[in-house]
Amino acid sequence: MAHLAITCKTVTGLADRLPAVAPELPEHSDYPRILAAFNQTAGPLRAKDVCEALGHELLPKNVEGTRAKLKRLVKLGILTEADTGNFARKQ
Repeated sequence: MAHLAITCKTVTGLADRLPAVAPELPEHSDYPRILAAFNQTAGPLRAKDVCEALGHELLPKNVEGTRAKLKRLVKLGILTEADTGNFARKQ
């Protein structure tokens, strides 16, 4: 019974660290595809890498648009920006 009480206390203590609900993705077809690109890799990705994964031409407007989407996902707490320009899934 003591182990059950300890487990209950631990789980209750950790519950306030979890977000109440998962953040909603902005309405654009690229966001699920961006997350899929991050699910297929173990390391961080640059905006150019994500742009290639989405099948966009590597034009400055496409890379910058992708970078803006990545930064938006950082603000939502879904991605992190480890180094400047290197994005990764939040652990």
